[in-house]
Amino acid sequence: MVEKQKRMKEICINLMEERGVTLDKIVEIVYDLQKKYVPDLTAENCYSAISRVLDKREVQNAIITGLELDMLAEKKMLSEPLQTLVSEDNPLYGIDEILVLSITNVYGSIGLTNFGYVDKVKPGIIGELDEIGKNSDKCHTFMDDIIGAIAAAAASSIAHNAVGDRE
Repeated sequence: MVEKQKRMKEICINLMEERGVTLDKIVEIVYDLQKKYVPDLTAENCYSAISRVLDKREVQNAIITGLELDMLAEKKMLSEPLQTLVSEDNPLYGIDEILVLSITNVYGSIGLTNFGYVDKVKPGIIGELDEIGKNSDKCHTFMDDIIGAIAAAAASSIAHNAVGDRE
């Protein structure tokens, strides 16, 4: 079972990279979210937190589901009205945010509030994905939220560990 989960993690990382997002880009967001709260934070701490998030089956399932829907939308393979809702990233659709709550909920209310922040501010690659989706045939309706949720969850994991270290 552990080997299957490692393989799923690799698939998720490869899918994100194929769609233009490296773990380095997520590290930048996580670091920016936590640097003022964790003075000795390093990029390695951020990588470790992201890795812990990506180990979770719920996270892996959300990634492969969301990215598959984005890819199908790009190929115009979804039925209407779903095709239009996803390909245009309709602001009232909201299922992209609901899907990634399975990622943020792993880390409780701080995961949710961190996600709300990154979803609003769209730092780094999240904003880039959002703009690409608006100005090309690429669809990142789910991708930007997936990356935001991974970053939010990893930042939350760091926060949980930092508080635990102080207690």
